[in-house]
Amino acid sequence: MGRRIGLLLSWLQRSGVGTSEKARSDKKKQGLLSIFANHCSFVTGQRLRRAHQIGELYSNLYSERTRWTLVGSIWRRLQSKHASTGKLVAALAGVFMWEDEKVRDEELHRCGLELQALEKVKNLSASSEKEKAAGQVETGWEVVMEKNNFKVWRRPIEGSHLWEYRVLGSYNDVTPRQFFNVQLDTEYRKKWDALVLKLEVVDRDVNTGSEVVHWATHFPYPMYSRDYVYVRRYDVDVENNLMVLISRAVQHPGVPETQDYVRVHSYQSKMVIRPHKTFDENGFDYLLTYSDDPQTAFPRYCVSWMVSSGMPDFLEKLHTAALRAKNLEVGIYDYASVIKSNDTKHQPSQDRLGDNTRPGQIYA
Repeated sequence: MGRRIGLLLSWLQRSGVGTSEKARSDKKKQGLLSIFANHCSFVTGQRLRRAHQIGELYSNLYSERTRWTLVGSIWRRLQSKHASTGKLVAALAGVFMWEDEKVRDEELHRCGLELQALEKVKNLSASSEKEKAAGQVETGWEVVMEKNNFKVWRRPIEGSHLWEYRVLGSYNDVTPRQFFNVQLDTEYRKKWDALVLKLEVVDRDVNTGSEVVHWATHFPYPMYSRDYVYVRRYDVDVENNLMVLISRAVQHPGVPETQDYVRVHSYQSKMVIRPHKTFDENGFDYLLTYSDDPQTAFPRYCVSWMVSSGMPDFLEKLHTAALRAKNLEVGIYDYASVIKSNDTKHQPSQDRLGDNTRPGQIYA
């Protein structure tokens, strides 16, 4: 019996020693983890302080425009080397990826080719057979409206319930430059278009002149107002005697969706203007290609009717606004003049784009 009690006491003693050693080991591990965490915190804090100091240095050395150019260059370099990683970081950081969303030179060139194709329609006589051929210059287009100074076609967009529209028209009482500027001047449009609720440029690409615009507009009762976020780019092609304006919907981190408007995610507009003579003499032809999804529950034919009936009204308001500009009743910004005719890329001067000294400040 005494021997058994002795063995039991010996076992309990060894167990106590093992437990104390394990506790010391766990405590040692916790101590190492604490030291490692403190080291990481110190290194991270040091790097953040260094980044802040560098940021202050660049703020003192460079202007705001130059700093944004530098940031954009860094993003483009990151994207070219690590495309997927760059996009993920950009999304998390709320940065708009211009390289993916900008309007490219090829798109501007294609617009000019589309106008040349449809100019054949204008040269046809008014005979019934030729009129029929005019409506089918490209497969799928059908004439839906014809007025004295314009004609409207439409065709179904494959894989959707939507229509794409084309308007080929001409004016002889205003200059191409005036018509072009009126469409681009956001401040002036707030005056001549009573449906506008909000219209402002929220971002700009200094390399191509592309801009991101936020536009909110009234819709017919009982529909809610809609808003659009789109990238636009304009160009004056002196060599081919063309003016081009392209807009299409994008998503921008600086303009999130709100409950105030219904966001339109599918939208595209292309306007090409060809002067009869020069940019500053009366007379020009234009081609407008347009499509959007207004996010309505109405049948397809109702949406088609709204677009078809609203388009002549918009064109008439646009024409009237251009006439007022021609008669010097209002002052608008001359966008065509900021594009250098001797620049092969025909890009706007950023110094002029950033000039806010004129009456009725413009954002573009």
